[in-house]
Amino acid sequence: MNNGIFFDFAKRNIRLHWLRSLLAVIGIVIGVAAIASMGMLGNSLVLAVSDSLSDVGDSIVIYPYGTEDDKITERQVKDIISASGGNRVIPLYNKYDEITVGGDDGYASVYGLETDDMPFVLELGSGQWLKTSSGAMAGARLAEDYELKPGSRIKLGSENLRIVGILEERGMGFDINPDNALFVTEKFFSSVYDQNDYDQVIVKVSDLNTIDSVKEDIEKKLNRRDDVITAFDTKAILETILTTFGQITMFTTAIGGISLLVAGVSIFNVQMMSVTERIKEIGIIRSIGTQKSEVLKMFIYEAFILGFLGAALGAVFSFLGGYVAIFVMLQDTSYLFEPSTLIYIPFGMAFGIGTSLLSGLYPAWKAANLNPIEALRHE
Repeated sequence: MNNGIFFDFAKRNIRLHWLRSLLAVIGIVIGVAAIASMGMLGNSLVLAVSDSLSDVGDSIVIYPYGTEDDKITERQVKDIISASGGNRVIPLYNKYDEITVGGDDGYASVYGLETDDMPFVLELGSGQWLKTSSGAMAGARLAEDYELKPGSRIKLGSENLRIVGILEERGMGFDINPDNALFVTEKFFSSVYDQNDYDQVIVKVSDLNTIDSVKEDIEKKLNRRDDVITAFDTKAILETILTTFGQITMFTTAIGGISLLVAGVSIFNVQMMSVTERIKEIGIIRSIGTQKSEVLKMFIYEAFILGFLGAALGAVFSFLGGYVAIFVMLQDTSYLFEPSTLIYIPFGMAFGIGTSLLSGLYPAWKAANLNPIEALRHE
């Protein structure tokens, strides 16, 4: 018999029992939308964190071992240079101090480092790179808060400086946090704060495949007798954070899957009720020569139609829900259109249709295996 007839039978039964079919479809819509939107939000968070931190994933950050009063000496910096294998070594000072802009007072982090090293850890937004001790560079958020621009004057402690450049906003980092900071020359910092030893050292590794061995060489060189420095591999920290966010994404997606399982139970119930109500009808079509496999297909078609409608509508709602969630969380919807984010929509649809088919499998099998004689006698 023509398969199209059984597909029409499936559509007819859904129309006749439209209310319970609608409720089953709504369950699938909610499940698919929950899975896909949670997956898209989680993946967007991973991408946002990755973009924010990827520019510091090539660094080894070295701090003095012990209390915050301990420093890294010039001799230790030379040992780090010796052990770093030709990679860029950037020693720097760091202090928290009072600033005054016009009549506004506040506090900011102050970094002191060689002017030649600045392009390796910073990105210029406007103005020019710092060249003399009479100037300073301002982080993006600090400049926004105090309305700074190239040429502005700022008072750092008791010293007056001219802002020569504004940095691009970089976000959170493991080496330095430049957005709310001022950057001055090493000479200026050393003279104003009477400090010769460094607060930290950054090693920029050109080949990421060697970052572990470079870190190990530095630790062996400086900690061969006592622990004098602590080294952090920012690549490893970045990978750990991204793995954690990935696990959170899987967890939230699994939570969305629970609602889809509930929808599967609803479809199972709908199909079982359909089989019970149509026992006599099944007996009639079986008695005129319809095969078991054809009856099976008829009920599988019903489950597929319910699942497909729910999955299609769920895909639309998941895109809208994902858009809103990403906008609220990140204020940037560009990550929504990444392939790794959009893939959650067909994934959710496939999961929804698959759940529907599995839920309809047993009722379809039961209908196909009804005894035609007993089915005809059913009242």
